[in-house]
Amino acid sequence: MQAAMHDSCSPARLRRLLAEPLFHFFVVGAFVFGSYWLLDKAPDEAASNETIEINADDIRQIVIAWMAQGRSPLTPEQLQRLIDQKIADEVLFREGLALGLDRNDEIIKRRIVQKMDFLAADIAALQEPDKATLMGWFSQNADRFAQPRRVTFRQLYFSPDQYGATTRDVAVAALDTLAGKPATSPEVASLTNSYLLRPYYSDITQDAVLKEFGPDFSAALFTLAPGGWRGPVPSGYGWHLVWIEALKPGRIPAFEEAEADIRTAWIDDQYQDIKRAALEEMWSHYTVDVVPLGSVDFGELVDPKVADAFSQPLVQ
Repeated sequence: MQAAMHDSCSPARLRRLLAEPLFHFFVVGAFVFGSYWLLDKAPDEAASNETIEINADDIRQIVIAWMAQGRSPLTPEQLQRLIDQKIADEVLFREGLALGLDRNDEIIKRRIVQKMDFLAADIAALQEPDKATLMGWFSQNADRFAQPRRVTFRQLYFSPDQYGATTRDVAVAALDTLAGKPATSPEVASLTNSYLLRPYYSDITQDAVLKEFGPDFSAALFTLAPGGWRGPVPSGYGWHLVWIEALKPGRIPAFEEAEADIRTAWIDDQYQDIKRAALEEMWSHYTVDVVPLGSVDFGELVDPKVADAFSQPLVQ
């Protein structure tokens, strides 16, 4: 029996237990429900407790907060005023709780929800994954770290405002003029007719090109061969001639390249798992009753077709 007890308490078994997500869930649950119990009792206790203690740590925190703002050292009078202010804040806080001013306050609710999020994030950050764990996780989530295609290019813009219906024809003629000439030849400067767009874009992603020029230009750009003037290429502005200097294909980085980002993403995943598990457990202790959305008169707040589709309760 002693051997069995020794095995159940062995370091290896404890390490396995500490690594279990279910164990983390129970720790979070205990902490959260303990916090709820304390918070639930706090107003009554605050109302009956007339002692406000300002200890040495409190005063040090006051001084540190003051100095962190780049101010000169506190005088005794200034420090006393800050201590008095802290006491006044505590008095007002306790009296406000006694009056129930914290109830049904959306700002306070949001702040408490935010603190609960911070709690889950702090617990997730306490977990330190080893390299094998991160490598295994990365192998299943490598697509999340994919690096996009990038391009470096020059462009000449031909505006429909200047050339009207013949804009594309003008661009074709310019392409013939530039055939065989380098990207920086004197003819280039004489052909462009607008400073609306930059003539040179260095190492930008396809998403950035899409935002700048629109979908047609973005789709065509990455199909062009480097090392010469190509086009005409349409965009949301008009027509362009393009010289591709460099194309970098999208790729997934090696583990060593992205290890710091992988660790951060792994911790964020743990945070989401802990938060979800804790919320599901807490939710299970409540009876949720939501009026059927089909019975709500939305008036002109939503599209009538959408309002008609609301026929089931939001929470089953």
